[in-house]
Amino acid sequence: MINKQAITKEDIHPILKNRWSPRAFANTMVEENKLIRMFEAAQWSPSASNEQPWCFFLGIKGDETYQKIFDTLVEFNQLWTKTVPVLILSCGRKMSLKNTDIPNKTFMYDVGQAVAHLTFQASSDGLFVHQMSGFDTSKAAEIFSLPSDFVAVTVIAVGYIGDPEILHPNLQKMENNIRQRRDLAETVFTGDYGHSNKLLNK
Repeated sequence: MINKQAITKEDIHPILKNRWSPRAFANTMVEENKLIRMFEAAQWSPSASNEQPWCFFLGIKGDETYQKIFDTLVEFNQLWTKTVPVLILSCGRKMSLKNTDIPNKTFMYDVGQAVAHLTFQASSDGLFVHQMSGFDTSKAAEIFSLPSDFVAVTVIAVGYIGDPEILHPNLQKMENNIRQRRDLAETVFTGDYGHSNKLLNK
């Protein structure tokens, strides 16, 4: 397996350090109990006013839901997802559940948190997750008959990591690239925008 462990300045949790988004997935089914744990983890994610403005469509390779999700993907993503055993569509409720006339301003943030919880639980079970924005959100809303106050947010590939050799040569190069992030000094500020927090200057 490719070692893509994050090179961090501080020691962070191994799950976070080893999490990355591969495109080479093994054509191996994911155990049902692991799938259930993923959604249980997502269910216990925090959300504003406990509105839980998320829902998920679970597609297992070979079933109708999987094919419907696959059909919404852009061509580039369809190229590498052919061996992915699980595709999930995450969706969010735009309006408040408690007052349907008021928009839920944090619904996208909350859906993202739920998917993050799902991702970390999957990682702890030896699975890998690749999230995608490259799909037709309107088509997804139509073929899954989403209510008018819901939108499709992301498609999520889940499975065991595979051999990069199964990928197109251009994608193989991407699979082996070193993981990088910008310096924390460019992210954590004090006072005005761009003024790095003194903690990061030590």
